[in-house]
Amino acid sequence: MHIAEGFLPPLHAAGWTAAALPFVIVSAWRVNRLMRDQPQTKLLLAAAGAFAFVISALKLPSVTGSCSHATGTGLGAILFGPAVMALLGTIVLVFQALLLAHGGITTLGANVFSMAIVGPWIAYGVLRGAQGLNAPLAVSVFLAAMLGDLATYTMTAGQLALAFPDPASGIAGSFVKFLSVFAPTQLPLAVVEGLLTVVIVNFLREYSGDELQILKFPSPTVAVEARS
Repeated sequence: MHIAEGFLPPLHAAGWTAAALPFVIVSAWRVNRLMRDQPQTKLLLAAAGAFAFVISALKLPSVTGSCSHATGTGLGAILFGPAVMALLGTIVLVFQALLLAHGGITTLGANVFSMAIVGPWIAYGVLRGAQGLNAPLAVSVFLAAMLGDLATYTMTAGQLALAFPDPASGIAGSFVKFLSVFAPTQLPLAVVEGLLTVVIVNFLREYSGDELQILKFPSPTVAVEARS
């Protein structure tokens, strides 16, 4: 999913950086406020960032010659809300670009926008929507993490399609082609990420209940459903 260093045209790279920057600034403010008001959640926040770093660094070859990986940002969005993940995702992507040659600095804005902004916001929206429908917590978390993962890849396909439209079918045709490159491996990976996120959330509810209570997770709607 990470767009490699130098792969995007300069104007596209600059445009995505400009689009991502306001989200990262707001995220830095949100994280600073979280650390000031709820310092007990520092370890949980660090764990969410570490989870995103590790799981998104594990690349699997695609049958189409590309590669796929999970994103891991859905967990942080579920626990802390999507605004926090813009900063955490940026830190993750910077370290991966510098240490693992995974992604790049010139394409950092594009990768942040897809993995640290679009993915977490979709994950959070799905979680809230599922909660509104009184879905069980496990189902809500699974759908949020899975669809947040798929949203990241859909966004990346859109970014690549805008940069490299197909000569015959244009941006739309290129978008479909890029999606088809990712789909064979990304669909099962998204399911795995959803299941893994459910396991981790259940573990945290068992052993980090105090921190989750501070974060008011799960929401009152889900808590009532779980007790009924």
